[in-house]
Amino acid sequence: MTRPLVRPARKNPILRTRLPTLPPGLRSRVALGLTAAAARGRFELQVCRDCATVQYPPREACCACLSRRLDWRIVDDGGELVSETTLRHSHELFFRERMPWRLGLVKLDCGPLAVAHLHGDCAPPPSRVRVRLHLDRAGQAALVALPDKDTLHMADDRQLREMTCDPKFRKVLVTDAKTPLGQALVEAVVAAGADLVWAGHAEPWKKPPGFERLASLAEVSLVPLDLTNSRAVTVLAGEIGGRVDILINTADYHRNFGIAARDGVETARAEMDINYFGLLRLAQEFAPAMRARGADGQSSAVAWVNVLSIFALSNFPPHGTYSASKAAALSLAQCLRAELAPSGVRVINVFPGPIDDDWNQTLPPPKIAPARLAADIIAALRSGAEDVYPGDIAQDWLERWRDNPKALERELAALPHQ
Repeated sequence: MTRPLVRPARKNPILRTRLPTLPPGLRSRVALGLTAAAARGRFELQVCRDCATVQYPPREACCACLSRRLDWRIVDDGGELVSETTLRHSHELFFRERMPWRLGLVKLDCGPLAVAHLHGDCAPPPSRVRVRLHLDRAGQAALVALPDKDTLHMADDRQLREMTCDPKFRKVLVTDAKTPLGQALVEAVVAAGADLVWAGHAEPWKKPPGFERLASLAEVSLVPLDLTNSRAVTVLAGEIGGRVDILINTADYHRNFGIAARDGVETARAEMDINYFGLLRLAQEFAPAMRARGADGQSSAVAWVNVLSIFALSNFPPHGTYSASKAAALSLAQCLRAELAPSGVRVINVFPGPIDDDWNQTLPPPKIAPARLAADIIAALRSGAEDVYPGDIAQDWLERWRDNPKALERELAALPHQ
C-alpha cells in the first residue's frame, strides 16, 4: 500500500538545489503519436485498418500484414501483469537518482506485450492492471501500469508523482483570483492539498462577490498582481518567484467584438496587453526560477497552466479580436513549453469552450461552469495531461478542427455576427 506523502520540511537555503535531469527523450516521428495521445490524456495505440491488429511499439507498417494503413485509436487499457523487476542500477542519470525503480511486462487485453512503469500498489504477477499513457519529465509518452482498482493514497506513489503535477503539498500562484474562475481555482487547489496558494489581484479598489472569502482560507495569501504593469510582475517575482511550484495563469480580458463592429484599436490592444503580453511578462519573470527548480526535492516546480480558449484554434468572428489574442497566447505558450522542457516543468494549455460568465451571456448553452473548469484543471494536473479541452463545445470544436480546419472556418464565418 502506498504510504501517504508527508509535508516536506522547510528547505535549508544553504544546501544546493539539485539540477533537473531528464529520462531519454528521443523518439521517432511515428512514435510521437503516443506522445500526442498522452498529451490529451488518452490511451491510443496503432490499429491496422486492413487486419485490425493492435500493435506496440509504434511502427511504420503493420507487424501482421505489413500494411501501412495504421490509425491511432483508443483501445482497451486493461491487461495482465506477466512479470516484474526492480531496477537498482542504471546508466541513465535520471533513473540513477531515483532508484529503486519498478518495471513490469504487461499482456494487454487488446493484444500486444508492453514494458511499463509499475505503480507500487500493483499486486505481484499474475495480476490485473490498467495501463495509462503519461508524459514523463522529458515530455514524451510512457506506459504506466496502475492497480486494477483505485487504492488509498494512490496518487502519492513516488514513481507516479514523477509523471504528474499533483498540487498536494505544493505552492501555487493563481494570477487572477478576482474572477469566478479564479476563485473556483483557488478553492479547488486548496481542496487538492496545496501547501500555499498565492491569489493574485489587480485593482484592489474593486470588491467582486466572494473575493473576501478567499482571505479567510488559511492556505491563501492575497498578493497584488497587475499583468499590464511590468514592474508589478517583476516585484512579485522577486518576492515569491523562487518558491512557486505551479503557476496557473487565469488573467483574461474578453470583449465581444469583431473588426468592423467598432472603431479604433483600444479594446483589441487591452486584450493583447493581458492575454498575450501579460503571459509574456509572467514568462520572463517567473519561468527562469521555475526552470532552475525542476528537481528541487519532493515538491519541485512542476507545471505552468495557461487558461486559453477554444477560440484560439480557429477565429470565432463574433469574438474576433479576443480570438486573435488567444491565438497569439497559444503560440507564445508553445515557445514557453519548449524553453521549460529541459527542466521537466510541464506547460499545460487549457482550451475551454464558452465559460458561463458575463462576456458569454448571449451565447446559447452549453457553457462550462467555472467550478467545473477548475475541477478539470486539477484533474489535468493529477493526470499529467498537456492539452485539455473542457466542455462539450470545446470537444465538438476540437473534433471538427482536427477533421477539417477549413470547413470549421467556413462554418464559423456563417454564424450571425454581433
